[in-house]
This record gives sequence, structure tokens and C-alpha cells, in this order.
Amino acid sequence: MRPHYLTPLFSPRTVAVVGASDRPGSIGQAVFSSLLAGSFQGKLYPVNLNHKVVGGIPAVASVRQIDEPVELAVVVTAIRSLPAIIKDCGKKGVKAVLLAKEFSDSEQLEQELINEALSIARHFGIRILGPNVLGLMRPVAGFNASNYAGKVRPGNLALVSESSALCAAMLDWADSKEIGFSSVISLGKALDVGFGEILDYLVADNFTQGILLHVHHIHDARRFMSALRAAARTKPVVVIKSGRFESDASGLTHSSNLVASGEVFDAALARAGVLRVSSIAQLFTAAKVLAANYRVGGKRLAIVTNGFGPGMLAADSAIDYGVELAKLGEATLTLLDSVLPRNWSHGNPLDIIGDASPMRFRTAVKACVDDSGVDGVMVIFTPQAGTDHLTTAQLMIGLQRETAKPLFLSWLGDAKVSESRELFSKAKCAHFRAPEYGIEVFRHLAAYQHNQQLLMQTPGPLEGRRADPDVAAARKVIDRVLAEGRTILSERESKQVLAAFHIPVNPTTLARTPGEAVKQADKIGYPVVLKIDSPDIIYKSDVGGVELNISNEATLKSAFDAILARTRQARPDARIDGISVQPMRKRRFARELMVGVAHDAAFGPVITFGAGGIAVEVMRDLALALPPLNDYLVDNMVAQTRIGQLLGPFKNLPPVDIDELRHVLLQVSEMVCELPQLREMDINPLVADEKGVIALDARIFVEPARADLKRYGHMAIMPYPSHMVVCARLRDGTAVMIRPIRPEDADMQQAFVRNLSEESRYNRYLSSIKQLSQSMLVRFTQIDYDREMALAMTRDEQGGEQMLAVARFITDPDNEACEFALEVADDWQGRGIGNLLMQALFDAAREQGLKIMRGEVLAGNKGMLKLMHKLGFSVETHPEDRALSQVLKTL
Repeated sequence: MRPHYLTPLFSPRTVAVVGASDRPGSIGQAVFSSLLAGSFQGKLYPVNLNHKVVGGIPAVASVRQIDEPVELAVVVTAIRSLPAIIKDCGKKGVKAVLLAKEFSDSEQLEQELINEALSIARHFGIRILGPNVLGLMRPVAGFNASNYAGKVRPGNLALVSESSALCAAMLDWADSKEIGFSSVISLGKALDVGFGEILDYLVADNFTQGILLHVHHIHDARRFMSALRAAARTKPVVVIKSGRFESDASGLTHSSNLVASGEVFDAALARAGVLRVSSIAQLFTAAKVLAANYRVGGKRLAIVTNGFGPGMLAADSAIDYGVELAKLGEATLTLLDSVLPRNWSHGNPLDIIGDASPMRFRTAVKACVDDSGVDGVMVIFTPQAGTDHLTTAQLMIGLQRETAKPLFLSWLGDAKVSESRELFSKAKCAHFRAPEYGIEVFRHLAAYQHNQQLLMQTPGPLEGRRADPDVAAARKVIDRVLAEGRTILSERESKQVLAAFHIPVNPTTLARTPGEAVKQADKIGYPVVLKIDSPDIIYKSDVGGVELNISNEATLKSAFDAILARTRQARPDARIDGISVQPMRKRRFARELMVGVAHDAAFGPVITFGAGGIAVEVMRDLALALPPLNDYLVDNMVAQTRIGQLLGPFKNLPPVDIDELRHVLLQVSEMVCELPQLREMDINPLVADEKGVIALDARIFVEPARADLKRYGHMAIMPYPSHMVVCARLRDGTAVMIRPIRPEDADMQQAFVRNLSEESRYNRYLSSIKQLSQSMLVRFTQIDYDREMALAMTRDEQGGEQMLAVARFITDPDNEACEFALEVADDWQGRGIGNLLMQALFDAAREQGLKIMRGEVLAGNKGMLKLMHKLGFSVETHPEDRALSQVLKTL
């Protein structure tokens, strides 16, 4: 596999510092001094127009005067010289530029210079990091191209920050805690290289075991989410966000008004499988624990202590943090009753009495660890008469080695237990001076585990459907509204769109006179509901525009006139189309819910669920999620709300039909996927009971979709591309299926690789691997279907599916070209599989707007090269390795 294209930036062998200086206090001196002071093994070249020597090293006036090839140029000069410097770098063949200086874009001239420099860089294929004032560090390689004056230790964590000031503060804090880094990247304004590409590099970086992100702005949510999800599948990622609520939503619907931008960001991070924290201390603590491979299976914590007071305080902290106190099983309680003193607490927290011996501690903790209802154990030791802190500590260290469940150790006190703390540090056990710190870490681990489950969900846009929706009918309604210059659908039009997606609605007819209303009520049957119908009035009850439970003609006529009078008085400017007539739905055990869609400036459409009715903004009982959804994600949303706890059997209320509610949320998800014009929506109330669900009121807001958007381009997360699933037959008549790969295909993918011949494995992976590593397996089966695609050809056999072949591509940073790979099972070669699968891969690449597909094939792989010729690829000898052939096709 070729080196990552950002390797010249992160691991350069030759570096030119443009603007390197001996002048005290200058950025040029600070950056060049940092490079010289490190243990960088590559070559450094100072570039200075006015000095022949800088730092005792001969200097040149331009990078073009350097005799050797240059991989990275670090630029610390004034902005006026930037375009010329970039042009010189391009002509020299420099692949990466680090702008280790802050530029202001407040003046038009400076912005024009930056734009010119970027244009030149793109012409020469140069990647630019910055501008910023801190720079780039690779402590594991002794490379420090920054003006940071403090100490930075080498380690296994990568730190990426948008703020140089915050980055410097983090580094100072980390040094005091003896935390080291593989990389420190200060993004600054991120004119070119941003979060997405840096994350891609760090995923492949063997020196990095955990990634820390400071995020302020998201410029490309799809790219950010794609890279973040790819990173989180193989390495723990912890995020701290600044400015979380600076751009709260201000839409027209209840859903939008209830959604804050920070909550959408949290939902996006959860869906990406990463952990969000709120302080620098939490950032590093969580990262250290995750990088040390501590994991939990849930949020149920047991507390074992020899002090009643500390145990109860720890339990209070757990409740404050939203950590669930584990309920011990009957077998565990019976065991503990037989081995602990008679007066132990008989519950969680487990107070095992002040004089607890080391073996009593071990017995109690071991019993909790063995309980299937416990996900982690907080052990609190208080030094009392007859206790032995050191032996107890040794037993806990030994017990931690025996179990995958984490132990959080808190030995209270100072000098008396210092030796135990040193022992914990040497053994790399999770220990804390106060129990609440350990409980906070447990909460983070539980949240991380939960988010990793969300990451595994790859629903399609049509997940869980019972019948095909009439997407064309829904689009026809929306197109008509937009053609009329409107952006708000009436209640009738909104319900037509919902009905097209098989969401049950209360039928609505429009009456323009009391007589028409009477005829419609006679047809529907009393009692009925009257509502004002106006494109200018969103909340009908606010203007007195609703009358319920009308039971006869006289009351209906009176209510009709009263609604018109109240509405005209409250909103004399509003256009009134008439009054809608609807059947009055009386449902004794109904719960009023609200399902909606909001629009976030960064992440696009967001689906909301919560309590409905007229007081939704007072109750503020809402959960949200990024689409697309599936059953797991829907159930997770419902469980987050207070109203969700009332959907089961409650006092005299029977449980609602949860399957029907789930169906509605899945259909709303499908609407969001298939209707990019849909910007906001409220279904309120959505009435649910044991008989089903029905939308009594709805309002949809739309806007024209961007013409340049690819399919699902309006969403931050690409749905599973169900439309690419096709059935086909091989030349010999064998029925096969071609479909995008899914995470649950991991075992089938591993079996496929194991069954390849040694020659086939070498041809594909250029090595003699017997099977895929866990990280490779994750990378090959958990994909985002946007920047990468993997199509598997399978056939049904006894016992399940069999994988016959896999073809995949990964998109280049320019989003115009991609690199592909193809592998066919040995027993199935020569049956036309390669041609069939590659044609499907071409179609997928074209759908993504890609123009070029390329790859590398071993020169001795005659069968593959023959297929490449047949498919129209050009074949050339690799310029750097004659054992390889380069193949390329214009799509």
C-alpha cells in the first residue's frame, strides 16, 4: 500500500524553513530553533533573502536553490510573499506547506493574496496546513515545527486543535501530568487541510493509539462525520467543543425552536462513536483510560467500600452523573451473605465493614465482577484499624488482570496510602484520589460504549418499510408548493405528504363556507374538529383557530364564524383559505407525542421525538438523532425522553403500540432521506395508544434543493445505498447478489480471506497474511458509502451467505479520482465475476461524480492484467517499482 498522501507533511525527510531567522523574538527564529532543538533525523534548510547563514547553517534565497528534493516547506514570512513562495515550492516539487504564522483575513488585499496562494497550490498539487501560530509537532519523531516554548513529551495520543491558544494550554497541562503525544496539530483557519484528512492520516498512524480533538467550527459536516466515524472504528476519539450554543436553531416549528446547535453536535458525536467531554482535565483523563483499552459493557456500577459514609457519597455522585447503581443478582447476594460479616450493607453500595481484610475486599469485589448485572466496580479503601492498604492494593491489581471488567480504585487519605498509589501507577491501574473522579470516568466509558453501538448502525433510507412509499406523489405536492412561491405546506398538503409515506393521518377536507362545512361533517360523521386553514398561521391555537368536539350542525355554524372572527382579529394580515373539517378522534388511553424535523446549519436534517401538545416548548421533553434511523436508533431516541417512560403499561393505561410508533419514526427518516427539499416539520400531536398511532396535525416547511447535490448529499451521514443491491446470474447460471458490504459481514469477509490461496492473498495484499487483523477487518466492513465503497458478490448456500468476490474503491482528496481493489475467490475465478463486479463498481463511482479509477497490480498477475485490458484500463509499468503495473480508466 502506498504511503498516505499527507506523509510529506507529518513525516518529512527534508524540510525548508522559509523565513528562518536569527532575529530574537521573531516567529522565524522560534520555529527554526524548535526544529534544531529536536531530534529530527531529516535535513533542514533555512531559506532567507537577506542572510547567508541562519543558526549556523548555510541559507538560500529560495527553495528552488536547494539541491535536494524538498518534501515540506514551513513558511513564516509575511503574507505579501506567500503566492511567490507557493509558486517556488510548486516548481521545486514540494508536496506540503505548513503556514506557521497567523494571517488576518479582515482586509480584502490579504484575502486576495491567500486565495491566489491557494489557487497556485491546487495547480501544483501542494497541500497546505494552517495558517496558525503554533505549528505542527511529531514528538515521536523529534519533529517540532512550532513556536511553542514548553516541553512536549512523546506518547501515543494525537492532539488536533482549531485554537493555538487552547492547544498551548492543553500542552502545558499535559506536561504537568506527564502525558505524551504522537502528534500535535494546530489547524488554525484550515484553509486547505482540515479535520477530515488529518483524521484519515491519524487512523493509519501506528504511533497513535488515541485521538483528541478540539472543535469550534465544522465547515464540511459530511467529510467531518465520515472521517470521524472511520477513526472511531479503530481508535478511541475524544472531543472537546467550544462555542457549543453560539448558533442555536431559530426555525419556525416547535422541533426547530427546541433544538440547540450544541445538542445536535452531541448527537452527531454520539452517532460517530466518539466521546464528548467538557473540560481539558476530562479530555486527557478519558483519552488515557480509553487508550489503555479500558472498556465497559454498560452503565451499571457496583461500589465496594469499608466505609459507609464514603460509599454513600460515591452513590450520590453516581446518581448525579447518571450512572446506574447495579442491582446484584440473587446468587451474588447469597454468596456475600455467606462470606461477609452479618452487618454488611446487603446491597449496593457494598459496605463490607471498617475492619475489612484484604481477602474480604477481594471476595466482595470478585463477587461483583462475576455478576452479569455489573459492568464495573468502584473500590473505595479507607485506612482504619486492622486494615492493610498495600496487600489490598496488590490483590486488586491481581484481580484486574483476571477480568475484562474495569476496577476503579480510590484509596482515601494521603501519606498512609501513598505506597499503594505508587503500586497502582506502576501497574497502570485506574486509580483516583477521590471516588467521584473514578465514577466520572466510568460514566465516560459507558457513554463511549453506547456511542460505539450507535456507530455500528448503518440503516438504509428504506429500513423497516412495509410497503413502498409513493415518493413521486410527495414530491409532486412539494414541487407544486415551491412553484407557487410558497415554502409552507398547509395542513392538508402536509398530511398528503405523510400519507404518501404510509404515516396514518386524520383525514382533512377544506370548507370555505359554513354550508360546505356542514356537508363535509355530515359525510364524516359527528363529532368533528374545525381548524383555520392559512399558509401564514403556523400555530392555529395561538389565534383561537381551533374548535374541538363539535357535535351538531348549529354548533358547527357558530364555531365556523367564531374561528374566522378570532383569526381576523388576531392576524388581519393573514391569508385565509378556509376552515378544515376533520373527524374528532376520542381515544381514552392516548398519549400525545410530537415527531419532527429540524435543520442544523452544520449537520443538516435532524429528527426529533418527544412529548406533544400545546405546551411542548414548556415541557422541553425532546430527543434528537441524525438520520437515517433504524429500530435500534429509534428505540434509543424514545428511551431518552420522559414521555418514553409512559408508553408502556402505566397505572390504568395499556401500553401503546410501539411497533406502530417505531414505524412512524422510520417513515419520517425515509422522508428525510428521499425529500431533500424538506427543511422543517412538526407532527403534533401524534396520538398513540394500544390501537396504533395517528397524526392529528402536521406542518411541513420546504425549500428548493441544491441542483449540485448528489443523492443524499443533504445529509451528514450517508444511508446504506439499498438501490445498489442487485440480483444477477453468472455465465453458468449461478444466482448471485451484488450489494454494498455491511458491518455484520465481518465474519464472512474473514472467512473469504482465509480461504484464498497464498498466491491470491499476495496478489491482493502484497504480503503473505493468513487473515485480516481486527483493525483491517473493521476498516474493510465498516464503511461510510460516501468516500469509499465496497461491493460484495454473494450467493445463498446452506447455512447462510457465501462471499465470492469483493470490489472496493477509496476516493482521492480531490473527489475526482479513486483507487480500486478487486479480489475473487480462487474456486470462482474464470466465471465472469470480475467483469460483472467491476461494472457495478464503475456505476457506483460514476454516481459519486468520480472521473478516474486507478489501481496497482503485480506485474506477474497475468489474469488481473488481462481483465484490466478487457475493461478498458490503460496499463503502464510503475515508475517507482517495476514489479508493479499502474492501471487507469476514465469513467
